[in-house]
Amino acid sequence: MERATLAARHDFDLLPRSTEIDVQSAQISELSVLADMANRLVPGVRITEPDLERYFTLDPESILTFSRRQKLLGAVAFLYLNSQGHDALILDEMNLTHPDFRFLAGRSDEVSAIYVWAIAGQGRAMAGLGNVSKHLSEPRLASADLYAQPSSADGRNLMIALGFEPIPSYQQELWRYERPWNRVPSRMPASIVSARSFADAWH
Repeated sequence: MERATLAARHDFDLLPRSTEIDVQSAQISELSVLADMANRLVPGVRITEPDLERYFTLDPESILTFSRRQKLLGAVAFLYLNSQGHDALILDEMNLTHPDFRFLAGRSDEVSAIYVWAIAGQGRAMAGLGNVSKHLSEPRLASADLYAQPSSADGRNLMIALGFEPIPSYQQELWRYERPWNRVPSRMPASIVSARSFADAWH
């Protein structure tokens, strides 16, 4: 990922929406360009167009593009994990380069966790992250916390800026962003907090 444009610490779900950057589901015709961009901009990533197409076919909304004035600036790819995949992520029992489909939630399944698989951008792409947070506040995705493994100093700085924190796990350097409606104040009994009520209030 190229150097992040976010310097201060923010809350990912509360980022302002951008009218300058368009964020939308990728088109299959863009996958070749996106694979090349990921290989160039994300340290350690080696992915091919067929790799992307496999996961895109399972869920086209798992890859979102950033564009400005119809120029493609980058993309972010997510793994929408089911409960089995969530456990496998924490326990380091998942191949994150080529994850098994049994760990991924289908489009009609509950999403237990969202793994930020890769994010690559150039120019003002990162200004569209608020639009990404809007997408991830949809009912199917709103209750799922986000996880990531930064692969560079810039990536780590971006995680910090977005409110991610490292967590104990068997997975090396796993960071988590806890959704605001999942954060239970220490003095408040968990039973009286409804994650869905917070998510609904967001809209």
